[in-house]
Amino acid sequence: MNDRQDTTDADGERPARRDFIRSMIEEDLAAGRNGGVVQTRFPPEPNGYLHIGHGKAIALNFAIAREYGGRCNLRFDDTNPAAEEDEFVEAIQEDIRWLGYRWDGEVRFTSSYFETLYRWAEGLIRKGVAYVCDLSPEETRQMRGTITSPGQNSPYRDRTPEENLELFRRMRAGEFEDGACTLRAKIDMASPNLNLRDPVLYRILRARHHRTGDAWCIYPMYDWAHGQSDAIEGVTHSLCSLEFENHRPLYDWFLDHIDLEPGAPRPRQTEFARLNLTYTVLAKRQLRRLVEEGHVSGWDDPRMPTIRGLRRRGYTPTAVRTFLEGVGVAKFNSTVDMVVLENALREEQNRLAERRMAVLRPIELVIENYPEDGEEFLEAHNNPEDEGAGTREVPFSRTLFIERSDFRESAPRKYHRLAPGKEVRLRYAYYVTCTGFDTDPETGEVVRVRCTYDPETRGGDSADGRKVRGTIHWVSARHAFTAPVRLYDHLFSVPNPMDVPEGGDLLDHLNPASLEVLENAKLEPALRELAPGTLVQFERHGYFCLDTVDSSPGSPVFHRAVALRDSWAKLEKKLGAKPSGSGGAP
Repeated sequence: MNDRQDTTDADGERPARRDFIRSMIEEDLAAGRNGGVVQTRFPPEPNGYLHIGHGKAIALNFAIAREYGGRCNLRFDDTNPAAEEDEFVEAIQEDIRWLGYRWDGEVRFTSSYFETLYRWAEGLIRKGVAYVCDLSPEETRQMRGTITSPGQNSPYRDRTPEENLELFRRMRAGEFEDGACTLRAKIDMASPNLNLRDPVLYRILRARHHRTGDAWCIYPMYDWAHGQSDAIEGVTHSLCSLEFENHRPLYDWFLDHIDLEPGAPRPRQTEFARLNLTYTVLAKRQLRRLVEEGHVSGWDDPRMPTIRGLRRRGYTPTAVRTFLEGVGVAKFNSTVDMVVLENALREEQNRLAERRMAVLRPIELVIENYPEDGEEFLEAHNNPEDEGAGTREVPFSRTLFIERSDFRESAPRKYHRLAPGKEVRLRYAYYVTCTGFDTDPETGEVVRVRCTYDPETRGGDSADGRKVRGTIHWVSARHAFTAPVRLYDHLFSVPNPMDVPEGGDLLDHLNPASLEVLENAKLEPALRELAPGTLVQFERHGYFCLDTVDSSPGSPVFHRAVALRDSWAKLEKKLGAKPSGSGGAP
């Protein structure tokens, strides 16, 4: 369920999103809680790149702060030095800025609070609610119990505060080996909530930290550091995804047992449904596996749901934000169809992108009654949805390239493109009638289509009023240039790749047709002028981007950001032709 209503902003001009989180915040403000302050944060772990699921959390936290005159911090929860790198710290900041968000003040780090967290941990020991445990990680897991059976108390649970304090300080001083002991909270080993069964607060880990170097050999666990870092920063509303719901009692237990400053805001954790998308995975561990095992070219592979992958593919910040805002905030997990994300880009670029002609799977079309050395320039619209986009001149000559799928030796019913005896309109040009074709004597494959043109139909209209059903695009063979074009499809072949049968593997669902490279595409000359990252519509094919990584001056590489959704593509599929445009796998 999506618990959201559309109301009106105070300015009366734009709709405001109202959902259970915003209702909660408005109740807090009305009651005067936290002194009328709204403070949120986005707290990523710097152990990978952001994906579109993180984008939902980013959009929500920054939007809440903006709408209620509050602040939103960016804080890196850097408590696991074995997996964290400065590379990820920089990349996450860049991705947030690219999305169009700005955090309040300086970037913050949990590692800046290590001394405070340590001091609070000593306070728990003095209160008798934390102890040093010598159980091994395996023994700790075994004694934790299960959902249906209670755990067992550690034999070290009843150590005195004095003994625990001495041992904890020795842990910090590096007197014990990694894994030799941990600091645990003393809560309830019989609790039905496994998170409350004496959770670990600190473990010994000799790993160089990206900010603190070798200053520490004990590191706080995420659950211990997270809520306390919120408290240090004055966060009022800790917005988390739904998987942290069972962690909320522990979040509150820690806050109840540390010595907060009198009158300081107390963070309140609230959970919302995470974003799930069809035909992909939004789990950092699985995305890392795809990269490290070479199933994709990197974190910025355009098939990846990372912010970097979407950006390279051609998605714009506004399209991504439109999608994230449209998904809304819900209390229950659900899966959003990938087409919703794709439509956000389609609808935007239908208004903004200039049109160009590109033939992806070319075959020659020779106009036999056109002068052999003839050449002219025809007027073409840059964007029919935008009158201000103007026009351009497209070169025309005797030999053109058309799509191989735009010709059939024997035309099926309702096929309105070229076939012997059939007449079609060449976009922006003339009516042409197919007079024949040539084949390769060895393979029998059609290599050339022959036709005649009607000089009285320049611009694509007939002087005698006759109509043709089909319009096809083309490029002049004399003026076109050749460039590789990549067609991307879903990375996985099933809507829910995580639905793996027993004994199966997520990788069993990888789509072998997720990338098709067309090396011989023929493009109109105006496409040479594009800057890397520019989006254009290849007429009848979709929206394409000049790749920002593999393109170089004089050697452009294009890839499809998103296909069109039009009747032409549906007809291709119905006729059984291999689609060269939209609607499914390349």
